[in-house]
Amino acid sequence: MQNVLFIVVPREQKYYRMCNLGFKSMITKEIIIHTATQLFLENGVKSITINRIVKELHTSKRTLYQHFDDKLDLLKACLAVYHEKIRLENDQIIESSENVFEALGYLHQKIVKRSHQVNSNFFNDIIHYYPGLLNESYRHTGNFAHQQLIYLAEWGIEDGIFHSDMDVEVVGKTVLAMLKMLKDNSQFPVAEYSKERLTFGILVPYMRGLSTKKGLKLLAVQEDLYRVAI
Repeated sequence: MQNVLFIVVPREQKYYRMCNLGFKSMITKEIIIHTATQLFLENGVKSITINRIVKELHTSKRTLYQHFDDKLDLLKACLAVYHEKIRLENDQIIESSENVFEALGYLHQKIVKRSHQVNSNFFNDIIHYYPGLLNESYRHTGNFAHQQLIYLAEWGIEDGIFHSDMDVEVVGKTVLAMLKMLKDNSQFPVAEYSKERLTFGILVPYMRGLSTKKGLKLLAVQEDLYRVAI
């Protein structure tokens, strides 16, 4: 076996397998993006420096800069991967759902839980220190959320759940704005407005207005999907 050294620590009688090529050589672009994304999501963007990232990776700045020009370049890559992950998760939910209200309910659950897991400084820092970056990243992923909502609207019309004369483009943008509003803790403080209260005060009434008699009956059956306690 080449390039491998076994060191015996007599006191603990443990064996350590060490590759003399070094761990740094194993740091790939994908590993850097994954590690940086987790740090950004957990702590926000401003507080996470390049020094913190390379320390977490047990590597050097030189290794990181072989893949990224600067922190902004790395952040763009992290956002691209993050948005693609969300797009795939949404697609899986839509494909596995039996009807549009079931899909919207599970999507809503995912959105609320995701917002609870992500440090609010993540988006706030990007908006404040990197204006326009979120929208740029979103455009590069094909405005997937809007397209998915249009698909759901058309699906609802086809199944007779939504009124056939509704404007799917307008509805898609409106629902997207509502979902963002539900996450706005500055406008709706968590201590006063629970996610369930906001959902049944904003989103559910709007869906009722879009629904046919068939849709209203189906929504009444599946309302529990929209009761997310966080």
